[in-house]
Amino acid sequence: MHTTRTLTRAVSVAAAAILAASLSGCSLIGDLLPAPQPQRDDTTQEITESGDADVFALRVGDCLEMVEGEAVETVPVVPCSEPHTDEVYHDFQMPDGEFPGDEAVTAAAEEGCLAAFEPFVGVAYDASTLYVAWYSPTQESWEGVDDRMVSCTVSDPAGDVTGTLEGAAY
Repeated sequence: MHTTRTLTRAVSVAAAAILAASLSGCSLIGDLLPAPQPQRDDTTQEITESGDADVFALRVGDCLEMVEGEAVETVPVVPCSEPHTDEVYHDFQMPDGEFPGDEAVTAAAEEGCLAAFEPFVGVAYDASTLYVAWYSPTQESWEGVDDRMVSCTVSDPAGDVTGTLEGAAY
């Protein structure tokens, strides 16, 4: 069974406030299809071939093409040596319990992703030109598949990146 996750993108310009837009939805057809897994190197676990991957299969270090839309079930992943829009730089589990609501999930995701930004990129988020986004649980994924994972991504609004943004310091 497929369920969806919420994609939220926080946008920053130096000293500007964070703006966020949430996207979520569900596809009845997607619930019937097997979840695609990315092709990974057996040793490094790095993605070796471009293709669609189940959003739940994302790992820190994965590179992808961000897709904005109503339903976030699969995302196009690519080897990081190829041009891409986003990179998963951090993930964390939210605590078990009742679904806390969309606002609480967004607040926790924002706090966790922004706290991990400077150690990864090398500069504070509010001084950076990079964007942050995250995939976070929906009520459906929280209750249906015990989804508690928040996957944080970083991108460069100037265009595609080849390689990693780790230590980019801008």
